[in-house]
Amino acid sequence: MEDIAKEETLQLRNRHVGGACKLFFASDPLKIVRASGQYMYDEQGQQYLDCINNVCHVGHCHPDVVEAGYKQMQVLNTNSRYLHDTLVLLAKRLTETMPGKLSVVYFVNSGSEANDLAIRLAKHHTRGTEMLTLDHAYHGHVVSALEVSPYKLRQQVDDSHPPPDHVHWVSCPDVYRGKYRDRDYPGQDIGQLYANDVRDVIHKIKQDGKNVSFFIAESMQSCGGQIILPQGYLQSVYKYVREAGGVCIADEVQVGFGRVGSHFWAFQPQGVEPDIVTLGKPMGNGHPVAAVVTTQAISDSFRDSGMEYFNTYGGNPVSCSIAMAVLDVIEKEHLRQNALDVGQYWKAKVTELMSQFDIIGQVRGQGLFLGIDLVKDRETREPATEEANTVITRMKEEHILLSTDGPYSNVIKTKPPMCFSKNNVDHFMEKLTVILTEVTTQRTNTNVNSSQGVSNGLTGGNTDVINKDDGDINKNICTGRKSMKVH
Repeated sequence: MEDIAKEETLQLRNRHVGGACKLFFASDPLKIVRASGQYMYDEQGQQYLDCINNVCHVGHCHPDVVEAGYKQMQVLNTNSRYLHDTLVLLAKRLTETMPGKLSVVYFVNSGSEANDLAIRLAKHHTRGTEMLTLDHAYHGHVVSALEVSPYKLRQQVDDSHPPPDHVHWVSCPDVYRGKYRDRDYPGQDIGQLYANDVRDVIHKIKQDGKNVSFFIAESMQSCGGQIILPQGYLQSVYKYVREAGGVCIADEVQVGFGRVGSHFWAFQPQGVEPDIVTLGKPMGNGHPVAAVVTTQAISDSFRDSGMEYFNTYGGNPVSCSIAMAVLDVIEKEHLRQNALDVGQYWKAKVTELMSQFDIIGQVRGQGLFLGIDLVKDRETREPATEEANTVITRMKEEHILLSTDGPYSNVIKTKPPMCFSKNNVDHFMEKLTVILTEVTTQRTNTNVNSSQGVSNGLTGGNTDVINKDDGDINKNICTGRKSMKVH
């Protein structure tokens, strides 16, 4: 089903849609016309297995969610300045999933809006100026969120939005490829090593006569390459931040609502209680609804600032009805347990492949949030960026949708709808095994040809090696003109 031919759709997009808005598979983009569950369909009716859509959390076009929105739209849609039952019932239900002190909810429309509001709340409550964020983090596209998003700031080449001096980048606690690697610090508490860096940054801030406002981090870092924070890291960081008078923001926009399986929120396995939690993407299963959950004390500070907070669409009855339906489906269909069971099964299956394919350097993740880190060499852990791009292109040809992420775009990421099944995993593994065989065979042949060329004096080859030091990595991947300092 399509209204116009795919070629015309592409032409119109190129003509009328901003060039900064990128397409997946740009050389041969997909035209998706419908979706259901964990599947998407193109204009020819071809089915694709969706392994990356963490927005349609309970499955594309879930009938219960669609019906909830449809029914409410027939009755009323207005703003939050009127009393409405669904708004307060949704707020109550969200806070019941949180630690007790997180009892106040603000409704917004997107994760970017949620993080923007969280920053405002923190500034009013602490009156501090200095902000701490993880390197490679992404927290949204509005200016305030962009300023704490090194992932985006690294991509610019015109220096029109330089990193602000009041935002301090601390090393992403990546135990595989970061500043402190597991194999370089055997037996040591790597989470504490990374936390010590945050402590030192805070100490420098205080020495300069400034005050900390907040620390913000995804509970599992997505754009940084599906990074699972080392145990104890957040506990120590939260302690240092609070001792300095700051507050701690947990960004659950991409990783919340049961995706980890073991818990409803991804900060919970870390054993911490944030001061502010931001919610987004999965909350509406594709409908724009998001929220900020915080403490009564922080909310009171915001109220006492004198500025009323009003969001035209935030907390409207339709959005709240849809979000309530999403929570209902998660519970009714036991999707948190499914995320745990299928996620463990999937991780185990990919881990088994490591004995067959040296290109897999690490498999990491929790629940239905997995990263497959592809490397050219397991010893140096040099990222296999080209090979990763080949894998996702070939998987698309096999009608499986994936993407890459991380500083080098070498991590194959999976965060599918929560209804993803073990049968889907088996299908994924069958195709991945075939494609990795192709990729490694091609790489072996290329290496043999290169070696023969070198022995004959025909080619010099590329002798550059990725430096494992985090500071050097930061320099290597910065595409902008400014050097970006990471503590």
